[in-house]
Amino acid sequence: MSPYPTLDDVVADRLDVVFVGINPGLTSALRGHSFSTPGNRMWPALHRSGFTPHRFRPEEERDLLALGLGITSIVRRPTARAAELTPDEFRQGGEDLVRRTEALRPRWLAFPGITGYRAAFGARDAGVGAQRASIGGARVWVLPNPSGLNAHYPPSALAAEFAKLRVAAGLPDRSGLIGDGPFEHQPR
Repeated sequence: MSPYPTLDDVVADRLDVVFVGINPGLTSALRGHSFSTPGNRMWPALHRSGFTPHRFRPEEERDLLALGLGITSIVRRPTARAAELTPDEFRQGGEDLVRRTEALRPRWLAFPGITGYRAAFGARDAGVGAQRASIGGARVWVLPNPSGLNAHYPPSALAAEFAKLRVAAGLPDRSGLIGDGPFEHQPR
């Protein structure tokens, strides 16, 4: 049993995109908010890619729901590093995610970081971008890991990959930073 609290999901029925982290970090679990580890670039990437109208703070995570966005994780157990998770935890977390997805029916599941998606769903050849697979009826997109340790994707490249998902999901640029023009959000 972990001495750290688990994080509540930020989800609702029929969201446009649910971002699926690997598992909560210890800092995030202690603070009670997703992606709150110093150096994590999730919140800047969401804004710079046009998902949010301003750079949200982790404490504003519930405001994502009004934008049709949510957050969950594959494995619920907080750890200092994802490498501490066992293959069985990934498998069970993947099965749990399928059940949650079937119940909530989001249009897209977006995995920030390829490691968790590969481990939970046996998708060894998966790469960044849209996947052929679906999970619980939701389309799947893999994003680069927003960790500050991911040197392969500087902030601008990270935001560009997030923006590709936003456009594929049919969501408008809420930031005004990208200039891909207004278009109607298509309801489900």
